[in-house]
Amino acid sequence: MAPKTFADDPRIQKRRWWILVAVCLFTFMSTLDASIVNIALPVMSTDLRIPMNQAEWIVSIYLIVICALLLLFGKLGDTRGKIRIFKIGSVLFILGSLLCGFSVGLPLLLVARSVQAVCAAMTMATSNGIITEVFPFNERGRALGTIGSFVALGSIAGPGIGGLILAHLSWGYIFWINVPVGIVAFMVGQRILPRDITLTHASVDIAGASLFAVMMVSLFAAVFMGQEIGFNRPIIWGLFVVGIVTMVSFIRLELQVSDPILALHLFKNTRFSVSVLCAFLIFVVNFFFNVIAPFYLENARGMAANYAGYALMTFPIVQVVVAPIAGSISDKIGPELLTFMGLILIAISQVGYMLTTLATPLWLFMFFIGLVGLGNGIFMAPNNSIVMSSVPVKDLGVAGGVNALARELGMVIGISVATTVLFAAMSRAAKRQVTAYLPAHPAIFITGMHVAFLVSLSICLVATIITGWRLLKHATQA
Repeated sequence: MAPKTFADDPRIQKRRWWILVAVCLFTFMSTLDASIVNIALPVMSTDLRIPMNQAEWIVSIYLIVICALLLLFGKLGDTRGKIRIFKIGSVLFILGSLLCGFSVGLPLLLVARSVQAVCAAMTMATSNGIITEVFPFNERGRALGTIGSFVALGSIAGPGIGGLILAHLSWGYIFWINVPVGIVAFMVGQRILPRDITLTHASVDIAGASLFAVMMVSLFAAVFMGQEIGFNRPIIWGLFVVGIVTMVSFIRLELQVSDPILALHLFKNTRFSVSVLCAFLIFVVNFFFNVIAPFYLENARGMAANYAGYALMTFPIVQVVVAPIAGSISDKIGPELLTFMGLILIAISQVGYMLTTLATPLWLFMFFIGLVGLGNGIFMAPNNSIVMSSVPVKDLGVAGGVNALARELGMVIGISVATTVLFAAMSRAAKRQVTAYLPAHPAIFITGMHVAFLVSLSICLVATIITGWRLLKHATQA
């Protein structure tokens, strides 16, 4: 008789840590490719003979396509098999990475980046669901914490790794590095990933998936284009209108269909909805740091790009070490207290950034970088565990897709809001329009940085208060 779950199969349980390795490698590569390109944009702009605003679309199109497709692939994972979708995504991601490295022009590069993004969405939407199914409950926090570590490492380590590659090789290698790593990960996965056994075979809400994709593309195209050409343009307003109309249509449709692409009933579960909201808010906060810290280290403090990259690597390195430990502890004592403690540490780090000046010792600034890594490591693993443990097995793919979507939306919105707040505050201090760092006036940047981190602190405090409320509620019910 076939086992009902992966947890009932002793052969799979023997290989569960190798399964985690294969999943983590693709999780790392798909998140790394969202951040590694930024540092190469000036070189790519020169090599491809395109202006910088066009080069920005190499980053933007990747994020937009991922956000548009995460829910679809999460649902397909539930209906057609999470491991099947993951395997297809991993193969095509290697192909997309290979194509991205050829400098034959922007159009082909954007097509290749779109292929990469489709495949990244397939692996991102299914990875948490696979691990939740494979690992027993008492090890789930540690396993999800390990995935969280690789998400963090991929999201934050891009500039550092990209800088090291560009110091010795052409920009194509920031994509080609995925090919050998991906082939090894795929070979390991082919050998140890089991066949799917939890399939619903339900119909897929194609209309809902299409509306959601149009909504995501319209809204984020409006944001990215608005930052380039200004928001007071008819095309930008038109894109926002399309996005809002499709959003309303999407919600109305999802409330009516029997098997929606986004199971809105999941959000009636307070543990699930609060955890997803807090994950989104903290990724917004993290990307305030991602945007502003390089300006501070390289421009305001005159640090060389490679050394600034090493300093910024403190964040993911600390998180990578701490997250599996926090996950193991959450398996023993429960996740609620740890998520609250992690957010307190992140909030303290934002206060530290807000008080940083040109005279602040670099070791102290790096201490705050390590502190935010510590806070994220303590918060992310237990929070992911709450998200994935609060839904039935048949909805694990959707839950994983929503969790990944919260992360990607947090990244996009964090970048957009951070740059908007930073330059608005700098413009106010300079009494004129400012859209870049002013080398002759570092004090103006410091003023803008303080305002930006005040906003990120406020966002972090909202997440902390919500999580504190959940902790209190959990304590009274215990």
